[in-house]
Amino acid sequence: MRKDVIRLKKGWLGIGIVVGVIVILGLMFMSSYNSFVNLEEDVNQSHAQIENQLQRRLDLIPNLVSTVKGYAAHEKEVIASISNARARLAGAKTPEEEATANDQLSGALSRLLVVVENYPNLKADQQFTQLMDELAGTENRIAVARKDYNEKVAEFNKKVKRFPGSIIAGIGGFDAKEYFKADPKAQEAPKVDFGGNG
Repeated sequence: MRKDVIRLKKGWLGIGIVVGVIVILGLMFMSSYNSFVNLEEDVNQSHAQIENQLQRRLDLIPNLVSTVKGYAAHEKEVIASISNARARLAGAKTPEEEATANDQLSGALSRLLVVVENYPNLKADQQFTQLMDELAGTENRIAVARKDYNEKVAEFNKKVKRFPGSIIAGIGGFDAKEYFKADPKAQEAPKVDFGGNG
């Protein structure tokens, strides 16, 4: 009888240890899973900040273009390239598409700034100056937002790729995120031709 009680106690002890280990592993899994959720939300929030600043720039551009049109009506190609790049950015669906469209828009705006140099009255226009200042501030905010986003993506991707996070990421369906990369063509200086029809 005493041996049965001892055996029963050992059995319960063994079951208790197994249940304890399962509970500890479950808590560790939940903690790690929640960490992935938090990091993913940080990435999403950072991406939303980029979109917010890109939208702000998109909203400024029509006013800038209309101001320039009054002074430089024959610069239709530059104005059309800005409008087209703006439309591509507005229609971008992924961070990669946004980055490419953003770089195209930046190139078009650079060409516009070169054109503006030929119009001293435009450079002196108060509305144009104010719009350019707002645009410059927005460009700085976009750069900061891109940097913040890429830092959050790096943090998330490290956790997805490291062990044991890679196991939990696989179980939880967390995949590595795309960085907000510049278009390789963004490193080329824009070409501006003043010899065209004027």
